[in-house]
Amino acid sequence: MAMLDSSCSPLQLPSLCNSPPNLFPGPSSFMDMAEECCSTQLLDGDGVFNVSGLENFMKAVKLAECGLSYAVVSIMGPQSSGKSTLLNHLFHTNFREMDAFRGRSQTTKGIWLAKCAEIEPCTLVMDLEGTDGRERGEDDTAFEKQSALFALAVSDIVLINMWCHDIGREQAANKPLLKTVFQVMMRLFSPRKTTLMFVIRDKTKTPLENLEPVLREDTRKIWESVPKPQAHKDTPISEFFNVEVVALSSYEEKEEQFKEQVATLRQRFFHSIAPGGLAGDRRAVVPASGFSFSAQQIWKVIKENKDLDLPAHKVMVATVRCEEIANERFASLTANEAWLHLQEDVESGPVPGFGKKLSAILKACLSEYDMEATYFDGSVRNAKRQQLEEKLLNLVHPSYQTMLGHLRSRTLDNFKEAFDKALDRGDGFAVAARECIQSFMSAFDEGCADVAIDQANWDSSKVREKLQRDIDAHVASVRATKLSGLVAQYEKHLNVALSEPVEALLDSASDDTWPAIKSRLQRETTSAASGLSSALSGFDIDKETMDKMLASVSDYARNVVETKAKEEAGRVLIRMKDRFSTLFSRDSDSMPRVWTGKEDIKSITKTARSASLKLLSVMAAVRLDEQADNIENTLSLALLDTANNGVTNRSITTVDPLASSTWEEVSPKKTLITPVQCKSLWRQFKTETEYSVTQAMAAQEANRRNNNWLPPPWAILAIAVLGFNEFMTLLRNPLYLGIIFVAYLLGKALWVQLDISGEFRNGALPGILSLSTRFLPTVMNLLKKLAEEGQMPPASDHRQNPALESKSFRNTTQTDSTSDASSNVTSAEGGVEYSSPPMR
Repeated sequence: MAMLDSSCSPLQLPSLCNSPPNLFPGPSSFMDMAEECCSTQLLDGDGVFNVSGLENFMKAVKLAECGLSYAVVSIMGPQSSGKSTLLNHLFHTNFREMDAFRGRSQTTKGIWLAKCAEIEPCTLVMDLEGTDGRERGEDDTAFEKQSALFALAVSDIVLINMWCHDIGREQAANKPLLKTVFQVMMRLFSPRKTTLMFVIRDKTKTPLENLEPVLREDTRKIWESVPKPQAHKDTPISEFFNVEVVALSSYEEKEEQFKEQVATLRQRFFHSIAPGGLAGDRRAVVPASGFSFSAQQIWKVIKENKDLDLPAHKVMVATVRCEEIANERFASLTANEAWLHLQEDVESGPVPGFGKKLSAILKACLSEYDMEATYFDGSVRNAKRQQLEEKLLNLVHPSYQTMLGHLRSRTLDNFKEAFDKALDRGDGFAVAARECIQSFMSAFDEGCADVAIDQANWDSSKVREKLQRDIDAHVASVRATKLSGLVAQYEKHLNVALSEPVEALLDSASDDTWPAIKSRLQRETTSAASGLSSALSGFDIDKETMDKMLASVSDYARNVVETKAKEEAGRVLIRMKDRFSTLFSRDSDSMPRVWTGKEDIKSITKTARSASLKLLSVMAAVRLDEQADNIENTLSLALLDTANNGVTNRSITTVDPLASSTWEEVSPKKTLITPVQCKSLWRQFKTETEYSVTQAMAAQEANRRNNNWLPPPWAILAIAVLGFNEFMTLLRNPLYLGIIFVAYLLGKALWVQLDISGEFRNGALPGILSLSTRFLPTVMNLLKKLAEEGQMPPASDHRQNPALESKSFRNTTQTDSTSDASSNVTSAEGGVEYSSPPMR
């Protein structure tokens, strides 16, 4: 019979189970049950394993779903002993039976596998090729031993089919079979206990009670005669086999009785795996899902003539199958839509309930593994489960890390926002930082708990530490910014409060300048330090840091004063000239001086220079400490006294106190102007102010000459003596007096109009040139004015005396002249000063 197609789906079962009527004798009900079976050839006559057929068979009967709830029954016996017939009636299978009308021959080749119909739990039955067949020959027992060993390795129950008349015979067919079974049994180093059921066929009138002891005794002798390993040399057969003996009537002669006995025997196979059942020993049972692989490996070892170790084989099967199941579960997770959507969502942002969702997905995957691998070896199953769990966790770990990264970033952003709002509300910096840090670190811990996966014990402390460092860095940055702004605010206040007042105090340059600057510096520094100290109290900084900041503010204030002093020292020459110009050109009432000839220019110059030298001495060094210096006396002795008194004895060599780059008792850091620079500045100052002194002296001399218009007394006496005759002539001729008077009036008018005294004030030559250009226009203008006066209509009062009009005209002219001449009169506290004397 060719190897059947292993695809045994319900649609194909009738084609596999429908055989010619002669194969299935019996009522139609038995045929209906036979059609529910499914069978396939497991091994062909050449010992080739039908891998694909077994896989399809398992799928058709859904064997993988059975777990450990299944049993395997195999049958051995001589060829043509009715094995297939017994199986078909006992388990309602469809194995091919021998056609008695065609003669006795080999019917079953290799090993066939079928599912027993309507028996719980799922029971698989194997029909082995008969022993002692002529087709194999008497010497070819290799396949018989191999198939017997295979049946013992995979079966829970082994049926030994034997004829009743062979019991008790030394050379009966059952002894070679039993010897074969026991010999191959010794190759199973750690076999499980197998039920060995002897089925006595064609029972005679001899009671079973008499046949069973004989059979058991023969079995014991065969067991003892078989060579055994040293460890099992004295082991009784009961340690390896649970021997059962049943007897059946002849199928051909007593068919009805045979069927009744078979039906009774069939009941023993229900719940066979229960404790005390025919297949109650479940120690080395391979889970149903690993049956195919286990059978293949057992047959491979048998074919290679290797010794079998069933526990090791069990571990190997469990290893392979559990690994296959784990790979399948891992592949199913990688294609799981829920996981893929969750992974995609995590890449774009935080996912609420991430830990619960992912834990549920992993739990479902591991539960599926546990359900499929539950019946395999526990140590192997747990090891593979752990490996699967590690693979799954490695797969999801990047998403977990990404989720933690989102959580850290979101927590940091929320912290920054909340912290800024707290500071804007006016909360203290330290309080706001402490409360915000505590709140958001707690929120991060809650987020980590939400992200945590039940199957993993991942540590999020590193991410938490990084978040803590980021928050601390942000707080430190904001603190530094706030402190910097706070310090800058007070420094700006100090700059405003000190710069202009210090400049004004330095400009005044008196003995009280530096004490006043020092007092103001201390006052403003104390005020700023007090305010800054109060503001810093909210930052919760240590005393050392606070002291450093207060010291920096104090140093800044001092630096402002020193910087301003340096700036003013750089402009000291301008300040000295301005002070000299102010004191020299203006009087005590700040009125411009008019050099009339009464002023003591030398004394005024000395006073102005002393004030300028005072300014230079004040600017020469920074005097914010209590240390006294002798700069002012040194400058006064070296510059003023020497200039005024001169060196009385030039033969005596004196040491110049200003021939140095440092001042005594003054630190170089506090020196603004060195002695050498002071000497140079004083020389330049004197040079640039000498012109003003010279101009004042020239103006005073010119004013004296202008005011001294009378001739000397001797000249007056000479004129009186020599001009007596002319004077008498004028007295005798009054007309001359009138002409002289008119000429005087015209001259006076020209004097006033041309401002002759003012023109000659700047020198004779410039005055002459200026008068030469203005003389003729002024004369023409005066004559024109007189002509216009003469053409005016007479006044309403015709009775007015012309003499009076002439007198009025003269008075008017004289008044105007007097007013113009005295236009430069200025009042002073002690009297009246004139810029030019009145004309007489």
